[in-house]
Order: sequence, then C-alpha cells, then structure tokens
Amino acid sequence: MSERRFPWEAVLAFIFGAALGLAYAWVLAPVQVIDSAPEALRAEFKDQYRAAIAASYAANGNLTRAQSRLALLNDADAYQSLSAQAQQLLAAGQTRESQQVAQLASALQGLAPTVAPSTPTVPIAATSTQAQDPNAAATSTPIETETPLPFYTATARPTHTLIPTPGKPFELGTQENVCDESIGEGLLQITVQLTSRRQLPGIELILSWSGGEEHFFTGLKPELGNGYADFNMTSGVFYTLRAAEGGAVVPALTAPVCPAANGGTFFGGIRIVLQRP
Repeated sequence: MSERRFPWEAVLAFIFGAALGLAYAWVLAPVQVIDSAPEALRAEFKDQYRAAIAASYAANGNLTRAQSRLALLNDADAYQSLSAQAQQLLAAGQTRESQQVAQLASALQGLAPTVAPSTPTVPIAATSTQAQDPNAAATSTPIETETPLPFYTATARPTHTLIPTPGKPFELGTQENVCDESIGEGLLQITVQLTSRRQLPGIELILSWSGGEEHFFTGLKPELGNGYADFNMTSGVFYTLRAAEGGAVVPALTAPVCPAANGGTFFGGIRIVLQRP
C-alpha cells in the first residue's frame, strides 16, 4: 500500500504562475488608462477640473464653452456642485478660487452677466488704389484670393485677481434684530440685492471687529437665497460690516439680548439688507 504524498509540485507551479502573471501585469505590460472621461475622475480631481473651468471662464467669459466642459463631469446638478465647492474653497481660505467658482455657478443660473473679454481684431492689410494712382478716389481694395482671408484675434490673458463689475455703491436697506431661538444665537444674516429685489451672488463682504476681520461672499448657500450670507457673532463683541465694492458702512453690530420662552434670556441675531440702486 503506497503512501499519499502532498502535491508540492502543483503548489509550486501555482505560485510560479501567479508570480509570473503579476510580474507581467505590473512590470512588463501594466494597464494604461488613456483618454478616460472626466466623469470617471475621483472627487478631488473633479474639484480641480471645476476650478480650472471657473478660472478659464473668469478669463474669457465664454459661458458656452464652460457649460460644455462641465457637462463632461455628468453631475446631477452642476450649479449645486459648484456652489458646494465654492463654500469649501472659502472655508479653506482660497478666496480667489472661491469667487471664481461662485461666479461661474451664478452665470449658469443666469444671475450674472457674461463678461466679454476685450479681443481686438486685426484684419489683413489691404492694397490702396490711391497708392497706385494719386488721382484715384481714396478707397481700399481687398486682396483677391481663392479663399477668404482670416481675421486674427488676440486672446485675453487671465488676470491674477478677479475684478468685479463696477456699480453704484451699496446702501443700507433695512436692519432689524431677530429674536428667534430656532436659528441659533448671534446669527448675523445679510442679504445683498438690487432695489428691484433681485439678489446678487458673488459679492464680497467684510466684517471687522477689534482684533479681527473676516471676508466672505454671498451666494454660497443658494437654498437660503442667491444674495444670502451669514456669520456667527460672539456675544459682547461689536462688529462693523461693509461691502468690498464700497458703499454704506454698518457699525456697532452686536448680538442683542432676547427673552427666552422659559423665562430666561438668550442672544439673538441681526438681519441686514444691503441694496444697490
């Protein structure tokens, strides 16, 4: 009766084959991803892609091209994706990138005018009949060719800082204390709009106090309004609010003391409307 042996040959053959396959797949012929669609990118790379599109739009104002590029990401809602990314960039201290992404989001909703870059056109030189005949009328005859001569367009270069569209200074519309326990203590709510009540996104606001200053933008919480922005005030601190574009300065803002439902007190908020004529 023969003794059964462990199949070492099969185990060694399996290990050798697996090692050979891994070496071929990882070293000799690794998989190369070529021309992958933007929608297949990881989330962080999609954010970089959106930021690049927003920077391009800030430079050339071509909304149609920006929309076609955003469509490659296949987002369920491009506006919501851009708004959320603008808020994340602002929280990370990337103010310029945040403003660019916010303005592109606003442009998608038709809330901001498309900025047309200054692109002077330079036509091909024409021959003058006056140069050939001094007595001829002062008219220019284009060069005759089989195909129309092209016009060369200078491409606008992107700027390092985004310059907002100039407008009239902002005025203080309304200011009121808010005693509502459901919205949290010390919430400063700001709405920036035109006198026609059309809210304005992408407006930079500056809130300063003794020993500090905060810059933030409207339109980063579109569910509360395209011209909405807020800030949590610290009790006992006095703040001064103004728009970066100039206009009214609202001083001495501090959280008011409000009566609570249980008989005590709590710190309320302030609601302000800045408007442009």
